[in-house]
Amino acid sequence: MPSEKVKACAQAIAERKWKIAFVESATAGRMCAEFALTEKSGDILRGGISCYEVFIKENILRVPHALIEKHTAESAEVTKSLAANAAPLFKSEIIVAVTGLIAPGGSETAEKPVGTMFLHIVFPNESIAHREVFKGDPEAIVLQAIDRTAALIAGALLSQKNQYII
Repeated sequence: MPSEKVKACAQAIAERKWKIAFVESATAGRMCAEFALTEKSGDILRGGISCYEVFIKENILRVPHALIEKHTAESAEVTKSLAANAAPLFKSEIIVAVTGLIAPGGSETAEKPVGTMFLHIVFPNESIAHREVFKGDPEAIVLQAIDRTAALIAGALLSQKNQYII
């Protein structure tokens, strides 16, 4: 069941008559699936790519190997590249890319502990880069990242709308 934040976000996207697409590493398609369960999914959802393994990031989404080597697969830089490279594939008004660490064994460090998630959201005239550390088991981390993504999108759509009110 999608959360209230996801449902509200889907409604806000539908009111714009926009489409959304996802490029997901750590969330492995769960974000797209949550939006697919909303009442507005048929109006808003273009689709998604799960790019959990570096192979997909490099060979399908064309993230440069050097970028991954320099910053790791779970980084703001790689997440931004995923979003930028997915944009021409999906031709959606909103592209969401996500990478992160939901369990030990990746590129975690003291500065980037398990629970660190990187989001990059692209809109027609702006983008949002967001890094946050969530607590809990892998599923809890993923669900918190999904809700934060929905809140960021809804907030951006609201602020864009208010820019035009005189």
